[in-house]
Amino acid sequence: MDGMRHRWEFPLPRTHTGMLLGNGRMGAMVWGEGGVLRITIGRADFWDHRGAMDWTEEMSYGTIKKYLVPGNDQKGLSKLLTPPLPEPGMPRKPSILPVGRIELDFGGDATLLHGELDMAAGEVKIACRQAGRIHSILIVHDIERDVLCISLPEGLKKPRISRVPAWKYVKNDMEKIGFAPPSLFSAGKNIAGWVQNCPSDPSLCLAYRLENRELFVATASGNVGAGAKRNTLYLLEEAGRQGSSGIRKSCGAWWKEYWEGVPRISIPNKCLEFLYTYGMYKFAGLTNPSGVPATLQGPWVEEYQMPPWSNDYHFNINVQMCYLPAYHGNKTVNLLPLFEMIWSWRETLRHNARMFLGIDDGFMLPHSTDDRAGCIGGYWAGSIDHGSTCWMALMMHRYYRYTMDRDFLQRLAYPFMCGAMRVFEEMLEYKNGRYALPVSISPEYVDKSGRNWGKNSSFQLACIHALCEALVSSAEVLGEKKRPVWKEILKKLPKASLVEAGPFDRKDKKMIGIWKGVPLQESHRHHSHLAGITPFDIFDPEDTQCEEIIRCSLNHWLYHGAGLWSGWCVPWASMIQSRMGNGDAAELYLEIFDRVFTNMGHGTLHDCGFPGFSLMGRDSLGKTRRYPEIMQMDGGMGAVAAIQEMLLHVRRGVTYIFRGTPESWKDVSFTGMLTDGAFLVSAVREKGQVRSVIVKSLKGGTFRLANPWGNDRIALKESAGKPKILSGKVLSLKIRPSATLILNNVRA
Repeated sequence: MDGMRHRWEFPLPRTHTGMLLGNGRMGAMVWGEGGVLRITIGRADFWDHRGAMDWTEEMSYGTIKKYLVPGNDQKGLSKLLTPPLPEPGMPRKPSILPVGRIELDFGGDATLLHGELDMAAGEVKIACRQAGRIHSILIVHDIERDVLCISLPEGLKKPRISRVPAWKYVKNDMEKIGFAPPSLFSAGKNIAGWVQNCPSDPSLCLAYRLENRELFVATASGNVGAGAKRNTLYLLEEAGRQGSSGIRKSCGAWWKEYWEGVPRISIPNKCLEFLYTYGMYKFAGLTNPSGVPATLQGPWVEEYQMPPWSNDYHFNINVQMCYLPAYHGNKTVNLLPLFEMIWSWRETLRHNARMFLGIDDGFMLPHSTDDRAGCIGGYWAGSIDHGSTCWMALMMHRYYRYTMDRDFLQRLAYPFMCGAMRVFEEMLEYKNGRYALPVSISPEYVDKSGRNWGKNSSFQLACIHALCEALVSSAEVLGEKKRPVWKEILKKLPKASLVEAGPFDRKDKKMIGIWKGVPLQESHRHHSHLAGITPFDIFDPEDTQCEEIIRCSLNHWLYHGAGLWSGWCVPWASMIQSRMGNGDAAELYLEIFDRVFTNMGHGTLHDCGFPGFSLMGRDSLGKTRRYPEIMQMDGGMGAVAAIQEMLLHVRRGVTYIFRGTPESWKDVSFTGMLTDGAFLVSAVREKGQVRSVIVKSLKGGTFRLANPWGNDRIALKESAGKPKILSGKVLSLKIRPSATLILNNVRA
């Protein structure tokens, strides 16, 4: 894969402009200017868990309907469901806490020139000029332990090292909620650090040790400050024994193995190629299976403010998008810690469903939680958005489909899907031969009447249909009895709320609305009413029965534009365009994402980086309206997934190759991309013509492929067999486990 090295030019003036290193739990951001190298350290597991909202009987679906139907008393409902103000010294909600940074000051005669990230090895090299010579500083993050190793070359003056706990910036925020200042310590000439104690959670220690020309930085937690300090000093001692060369060797081996499983791509767009390569590099540091499940920012938490939205788990798209590269990226193992964490919450999720609907066999996941399933309340419509649970259930089913791991399906995915569906079954009402959702949500949407709810939201209808389909097929695989209501719902629940087409189309046409009677009324970051196209895949754009509806829906969506789009919704828009075969638009959206929603150091942003494209986070003159800079990982990971889907995506069980690529991409290829059914696919297009498709089966089965040569005849050759001639729009290919098929155009 080309582009495995990338250079950052100093100065890098802000934390989130830095180069990233991480192991899924601890992260480092390398930045600075002049002769001062700054390394911000974050943790994805450093929580203040206080302030979580308990689910009570008052939060029942019946109560909610009484408030909303027919009186629409949203103010009364909001008052009922909003957590009470906390007692003095207590936070309003759980949050991950910032840690801090260390600064290496090499003196006024030193100048940081540039940094090079070697993504193949997970190493950063910093070029620093001092006394007329250029020196190279090597930084490696231990992939298994929470240790950073900085090798200082001979000839470069030893730096003056400063400790900068996050307390320096967030003192007021933390004092208000009962925190005491961090305790600074030194142990001899070469060891120093600090311990941040927490009111009710484990303490965290950051310490460093300078031995000869090796600087090790470590973090560890402990039930008390002394325990955190002891654990951190042990890590430093262990790292010192191994030395930088040993750490570098073990990390290099880990990265080599990681990249061997990542699909390689060759595309004629350097911007997108970098988004893909750097994205898959960050994906490793975000979702490393030996770390903790990925939050909004993962381990890359800034020190200068409390993290936006607590750096929590947002399940109404953000967590899902963080993990999307795992599927086609052949890194499904990275999904398992997330699924196991959610499964470990099942008693809490069962309690939520019991409070909401009075059932004992449901699971209900709020849209925003800490790592213990503690509900982060304050937005009632989000807390009851059961699409969050359903979406995670569908990701579990997709994991099964991409691995064909029957044990996982039986042990975890199928029970979780059943529990998620039970909640929707109880929410549905049956009248006049049709099912309906009397109160439903489209994530974060508020219509012009001020309502953030409606009947039959298209987002949740699509959720239900996709989940019912997954349950029916999974029950067949497992030999389980299908609940008759699943097929009844598929027949008698609409797939979307259709409304009169917008101003671009004739009024007698129909399009997908937000919920009953309400079209998309403004530019909106959540393309949730279009979720039936992707990610839930219940509408096929090539199906003549829904082609006109999709066309009108997308016309109206484009008509309202991108004025209120956030960073992560731009890759989602690209994925929609890929499925429509609009490769040029899919490419353009990702170029816009890179230009507008990444900063000078390639940090991926929630808000636009400059005025003129979107009003998300700033006005037309550039004035920011919230946090100074919001880095989130979802948009960057979504961009990776969108590039994957340009090359290969699945619609209704059929794999499409190059369907989302521009015609101008004459020469393009990819190798080893995982797809539905546990097949690894490679394909080559040269001079605008598909030359070959190679399919390797991991588990055996039938591979359904949209004929990349249209209706032309195909020469099919198994790895050990004679060629066969096939034709048709969709090819159904039976493949034995571990067998490889090679497809070529007969005319080529």
